Amino acid sequence: MTVNTESALTDLIAGAKASASRGRPTLVAIAAFVAIFTFLAVISAGPISFYQVSSIASSGVPLAMAAVGQTLVILTGGFDLSAGAVISLVNVILASQMQDGGASQLLWCVVGLAVGAAAGAVNGFFVGFMRLPAIVVTLATMFIIQGITLLIMPQPGGGVPYSFSGLLTGDAIPGLLPMPVVIVVAALALWALVRNSRFGTSIYAVGSDPDAARANGISNAWTKFRVYTLAGVFYALGGIFVTAQTGSGDPLIGEPLLLQIFAAVVLGGARLGGGRGGCVGSVFGAYTLMIVVNILLILNISAYYSTIVEGVILILAVLGASLSRQSAFAGYLRLGVRKLGALRDGSLPRRARDVVDAGRNDLPPPRPDDELSSNPVRAWFLRHQDTLRIVVPAYCVLLLVLIATEIAIPDRSLGIGYLESLLVLTSFLAVLGLGQGAVILTGGLDLSVPWILTLSGVLLTGILAGADIAPVWAILAGLLAGTVLGLVNGIGVVLLGLSPIVMTLAVNGIAQGLALLYTNGTPKGWAPPGLQSFMNGEVLGLAPVAWAVLGFVVVATLLLGRTTFGRRIYAVGNGATVARLSGVNVGGTLLAVYALSGFCSALAGVMLTGFNGQAFNGMGDAYLLPSIAVVVVGGSLITGGRGHYIGIFGGALALTALGIALAGTMLPNAVRDIIYGLVVLGAILALRERT
Repeated sequence: MTVNTESALTDLIAGAKASASRGRPTLVAIAAFVAIFTFLAVISAGPISFYQVSSIASSGVPLAMAAVGQTLVILTGGFDLSAGAVISLVNVILASQMQDGGASQLLWCVVGLAVGAAAGAVNGFFVGFMRLPAIVVTLATMFIIQGITLLIMPQPGGGVPYSFSGLLTGDAIPGLLPMPVVIVVAALALWALVRNSRFGTSIYAVGSDPDAARANGISNAWTKFRVYTLAGVFYALGGIFVTAQTGSGDPLIGEPLLLQIFAAVVLGGARLGGGRGGCVGSVFGAYTLMIVVNILLILNISAYYSTIVEGVILILAVLGASLSRQSAFAGYLRLGVRKLGALRDGSLPRRARDVVDAGRNDLPPPRPDDELSSNPVRAWFLRHQDTLRIVVPAYCVLLLVLIATEIAIPDRSLGIGYLESLLVLTSFLAVLGLGQGAVILTGGLDLSVPWILTLSGVLLTGILAGADIAPVWAILAGLLAGTVLGLVNGIGVVLLGLSPIVMTLAVNGIAQGLALLYTNGTPKGWAPPGLQSFMNGEVLGLAPVAWAVLGFVVVATLLLGRTTFGRRIYAVGNGATVARLSGVNVGGTLLAVYALSGFCSALAGVMLTGFNGQAFNGMGDAYLLPSIAVVVVGGSLITGGRGHYIGIFGGALALTALGIALAGTMLPNAVRDIIYGLVVLGAILALRERT
């Protein structure tokens, strides 16, 4: 009897410890919320009133609902970049269609929830059943949804009845209980039901170990499909509350929420990669982030700092959650200490050459083959058949686009003028394709392209407007800024062990804040005349940049295909662990790759500034998906290790030709985003590895 009692007590203690360990991230999130709320109360002019509490509760609901949806996705090991786009879509649908009267309001709220569920179901189908990478699928659907949103409402407008806004943002119990608190509690109650169900067990099982989940009879595909669908419903709830708060529609209202959503989820204790966390912590993380923004306003700090603060919070939160003896940062720290000790003792060995390069000159010459030597053309095709298999499809797409352009727009001549336009407009994607392509070949993704591109442009024109210096120094300053930010990405990925998606998203927010602070919201100055002539002048019948882009293709092809650096990129993409064991400096390679991507983004920004004659905030937003699309359409494997720059350049030509063709029609610009999204989905579906 005593033995049984001791055993039961031991089991009880073990269960309590396990429960405390699982709940620790949520408790930390709650403690952080209490601390930041207390600080808000201290710096406020007077006691926190019910009106202030109600206002904070109301303003935080959209972010809290979106964070709940994103948490569900992250628990399964995925990412969802379409959250903000779904919020915008639901917002414009309600603002353009809702009429006064309870029936209309209820109907369009149900429609909004259905739209969110449908968007999530599309993501879930491709991620779950087609086994495509979640980050690329949701990025593609983000642009498709954005295009649909802009087709519905190109400019801010519309409106919803005041009674609708009052119902959702008012008080459930006047002077005592705000309605937003009731909604948040209801959402958390729904999460409690889900978590304690078989579906909730499946979510954590799939996120922790998909193979073990499958072995225990859990369908990974159906679990992910349901999760993304449910996440879409929560995004739609966020869109409904945004509409109630603003009382109008804005097709871009959800765009700035993406960085905040990830920051809120990480602050809430969810582990990127899946299997740990919960929606309660994410809700408190969302409200903590909202209070931080309010504190900045109270302290009279410029709103332009908000994205910088959010980016830094995201980085610190992920770093704090991942720090351990087994973390990348701890490993590099131990390695540094050992190297310092060995250097002090004089026992630090000289680093051997990479095994990738070792013995290249010692390999025996290939055996002669009579059949191949007698048919050099066939021998060349046999040697390059793998490369041709991934490169040729992009040029086939280009050919189809050119034929369709000739048929659909007969008055558009495909002569020297068209060739010049094609090469000039392709130059931006050709440059971005090298940087983004190198990152993708290592198995990563760079989401900081838009605002690094913008920052380099506004720096260039701003320096020239404020100082009497040679244009070349202003151009170098823009390129240096982009390279440094790219290196920051690499440091976060390599030394801190952060996810490339999270790190580059945070750096994109930081770059946005820096650009807005530098320009005070309004860029000044003009591109130097020499740069404008380079982009729009004429040499031997073509713009100088058209000739330069041909040289760039040669250099980029040699860089990725014929150098030690290029071979290391492919080695890392095919398996970082194997590459490291083979002697490849994986960390150094990744640092160089992200620095290259930052440099290419900055170079594209400088070129775009010269092409337009000036820079403007947000000018890089349109290049995020295309920079990825050209790599995917060019035959590169989105998970890394396979691709060729000739194919990437073919993808850039094909997408640019498609853009020129669309510009010659009466279709709205929003259609381009939809088509680009569909092209990316089709490309990753057609070119994915089949196992």
